[in-house]
Amino acid sequence: MHAYSHREAIIFRNETVTYHALLERYVQWKRLLTEEGVQPGQVAALVGTYSPSLCGAFLALLDNGNTIVPMSPEGDVRQKEQLRIAHVEVVFTLDGRSCQTVHLQQGARPPMLQKLADSGRPGMILFTSGTTGEPKAIVHDMIKFTERYKTPRDTLRTLSFLRFDHIGGMNTLLHTLANGGSVVCPDKLLPGDICALIEHYKIELLPTSPSFLNLLLVTEVYQQYDLSSLKLITYGTEVMPEYTLQRLRRAFPGVQFRQTYGLSEVGILRAKSMSSDSLLFKVGGEGVEVKVRDGILYIRSQTAMEGYLNAPDPFDEDGWLNTQDQVVQEGEFIRIIGRKSEIINVGGQKVYPAEVEEVLLQMPEVRDVTVRGEPNVLLGNIVTATVNLEMDIHTAELKQRIKEFCADKLEGYQIPVKIYMEQSELYSDRFKKIRS
Repeated sequence: MHAYSHREAIIFRNETVTYHALLERYVQWKRLLTEEGVQPGQVAALVGTYSPSLCGAFLALLDNGNTIVPMSPEGDVRQKEQLRIAHVEVVFTLDGRSCQTVHLQQGARPPMLQKLADSGRPGMILFTSGTTGEPKAIVHDMIKFTERYKTPRDTLRTLSFLRFDHIGGMNTLLHTLANGGSVVCPDKLLPGDICALIEHYKIELLPTSPSFLNLLLVTEVYQQYDLSSLKLITYGTEVMPEYTLQRLRRAFPGVQFRQTYGLSEVGILRAKSMSSDSLLFKVGGEGVEVKVRDGILYIRSQTAMEGYLNAPDPFDEDGWLNTQDQVVQEGEFIRIIGRKSEIINVGGQKVYPAEVEEVLLQMPEVRDVTVRGEPNVLLGNIVTATVNLEMDIHTAELKQRIKEFCADKLEGYQIPVKIYMEQSELYSDRFKKIRS
C-alpha cells in the first residue's frame, strides 16, 4: 500500500482518501487500540460501512493479531446473539469519523478462538445469513484467508455494493487494497443512487446480485444516467435467470457480464464465465479443487474456514465441503440450478424454483416473482408463486393467465398451483431472494 501512496484508495460520502491517508488512519488506530487496552487475541466487532476510518481499524486489528467480527450498521435483530456467539470482547461502532467503543465481559474463549490467540494469528468471524435458527459463526484464519491476495491482479474502479460483513464485500475490499485500486462506497443501495455514483465517479466494475439487476431493469432508472464507464458487471449470491441475463445484455451491450461464486466457508473462488451471455462457468483457482457428485458441487480449499463456533464441522474426512448447490455439467463448465434445500418435490418429481421463476418473469404482468414449495397431503408439496405485479389484476385472473402462459413452457407439475400477490419487495436488504 505504501507503493500506491498517492493513488485514490476509498471514496466515501464525497471524501476521497489516498493510500497515504488510509495508512495514516491505520497508524491512528494502532495508537487507539493501545489506549483502549485491546490485547492481541481479543475478539473485536467492527460495526459500520467501508469508511476510511473503518478500513484503518480493520488493518490495525489484523496487525494487532485480533479476531475481527464485521457487522452491518443497520443492526441485525440478532446482533446481540451474534456478539454472544462470537465471544466479542470489544465493539467499535463507526459512523463516518466518529467511533463508540464498548468493552464486554465474556467467559473463557472457545477453543478455536483461543488457538488463534495462542498462535498470534489474526482471525475473522462471519455469520451465515439464514433467517431461521441460530446463525452459524464461521471462523477464518486471516493469514490463510489473505494468501490469495498476494498474487498481483488487475483491478478496476469498483463500487462496493456487497456489504462489509458479506464474504463478497470482504473480497472486494481486500482485492482492491492489495492491488492499488480504488473503491467507491455507497450510503444507499437504491438503483438511482447506484447509477448516480457510477456516472459521477466513472465506476468500471459493479459487483452485485441478480435481484438488484432485475430491479434495475424493471425501474429503467439506468436510462437516466451515463453509465458508459462500466466495463464489467459481476453477479452472484443467487441463481441468475437466463431471461434476465439476456435482457441485461441488450440494455448494456458494451458491458461484460461475469458470474462469481463463493461461500463464507471457503471464500470467493476464481470463476470464468463461458461468455457474457452464458450461465455456464468454471470455478477453481490456486489451492482450490472442485468436483461434482450426484449433481452436487463439492469444494476443497487450502484457505477454507477453521470451522463453525456453534455447529458441527461440515467437511468430510478428506476436506471436501458439500455446497448443497445442484449443478449441471457441460464439459469443464457448470451451471447452478438451485440449492438442494430449495428443490420442491411434487409427487416424486423435482421442481427447481429458478426454472419456474425464469418463465414467469417473461410475463408482462409480472415485475418480480419468488417460487417455493408448500406442503400438500396428496403430493407431498405443491408449487406456489409470490408475485409483484406491473398492473392491477384479480388473483383468479392472474392464476388463469399464468396457467395459460406456462402451458407450453413448463410441465404440469411445475406450474404454480397457488398464487400470492405481494406489494413489498421479494428480496432482502442484501438484494437476495427471500424463499423462507
